[in-house]
Amino acid sequence: MSAETADERSLWDSVRPYLEKESLAAFFLGVSSGFPYAMIGATLTTRLAQDGIDKKTVTAFTLAFLVYNLKVFWAWLVDGVRLPLLGRLGQRVSWMLLAGSLVMAAVANLALVDPAADLGATVLAAVLVGVAGATFDIVIDAYRIETLKPYQLGTGSGMSQYGWRIGSAGAGALALIVAGRSGWSAAYLACALFALPAMLTALFLGEPARHREPTRRKGVGEVVASIIGPFGEFFRRHGAWLVLLFILVHKVGDTLANLTFRLLFDDLGFTNDEIAIWDVGVGFWAYLIGVFIGGVAYARMGLKRSVLLALVLMAVSNLSFAALAAAGHSNIGMAGAIGFENMASGYGGVVVVAYFSALCDLRYTAAQYALISAGASVVGRFATGTTAGALIEGMGYVNFYLLTTVLALPGIVLFWWMSRSGLVDAAMGTAGEEKSGADPLT
Repeated sequence: MSAETADERSLWDSVRPYLEKESLAAFFLGVSSGFPYAMIGATLTTRLAQDGIDKKTVTAFTLAFLVYNLKVFWAWLVDGVRLPLLGRLGQRVSWMLLAGSLVMAAVANLALVDPAADLGATVLAAVLVGVAGATFDIVIDAYRIETLKPYQLGTGSGMSQYGWRIGSAGAGALALIVAGRSGWSAAYLACALFALPAMLTALFLGEPARHREPTRRKGVGEVVASIIGPFGEFFRRHGAWLVLLFILVHKVGDTLANLTFRLLFDDLGFTNDEIAIWDVGVGFWAYLIGVFIGGVAYARMGLKRSVLLALVLMAVSNLSFAALAAAGHSNIGMAGAIGFENMASGYGGVVVVAYFSALCDLRYTAAQYALISAGASVVGRFATGTTAGALIEGMGYVNFYLLTTVLALPGIVLFWWMSRSGLVDAAMGTAGEEKSGADPLT
């Protein structure tokens, strides 16, 4: 075989995983997963700020995200309850259609409320979007992990992050543009269509081949076992409690910082068009570049080193917003801060999501990934909703973002120690296991 042929095969082998149907499916699933987050995150923050709502109230709205952290309590339903009528399409497909429909209805409901006239109704509408979006995420995560083969976890996680960013940024940009011309109600109604890619993907691909059908449950004891079983299996693994501690603390600083960016932009006097260009536009491309780098790093550096680097980058990215806050209204400063933060987030999204996916047992994918993803942001979201506004008012933006950088250090140290002690490998689940002798490219 000539050297030229070998090089061509190597190049093709590098590109082929991105073109496989499972990886493409992960992309479309990510598109739909990202948009509900944007509806109750940056988009709602901007809407409330423009309506004259005070900072403490605006940051309190981030408590709606805590619904995502509570999804672990009903994730077992997605694993074990067969839906009437729709159930004949398969456990995952039927729940995908139901959850997607609920998200569209919840976003349409949020479109119809007026925060200035009835703040309570807006809170309820935001929470309903959170409940529907969290349920949608449960199904999407389970479908993605069970559809991807173990060797595709890195590639699939990258494609999912590409999709998530496109869905989040696309919905956020569309909302800003439509709101500036036709009002916020029309903006939210237009964005509800972002639920369709995941629903159509599930209909096209069908039930995942690696999904293990739930056993029939006839009594109270079986139902209780179905709830406890996924968590019992996870916590019986060696080092599981330390893994959970890492999940809880690794993203505290990053989450606390991210959910306040739009407040900073509003206080610095950036217009909707400037936010759309620099935050959404530059951030979008920087994120895609970060995802690409993450996929390459995961393949070349391995899981442990690539995850450790991701944690360091995400911590340092918060410093760029301290610099922006000190500089004031600066388009170049905003582009630089947004660019670095999104590149770090894109890189981290690939390698950290691949790691978290590999932690799942295929028998309990929905419940276990719900536990992991909920734990990954619960502390930061709670802190944002309860103290972020007061911290910003009390210490200023510069010191606030310096604090978020310091809060990222425990996660870095803990993962470094877990890697050195072997706990990262010991706690892996069956979703990350290859069959003995299997060719990863067949």
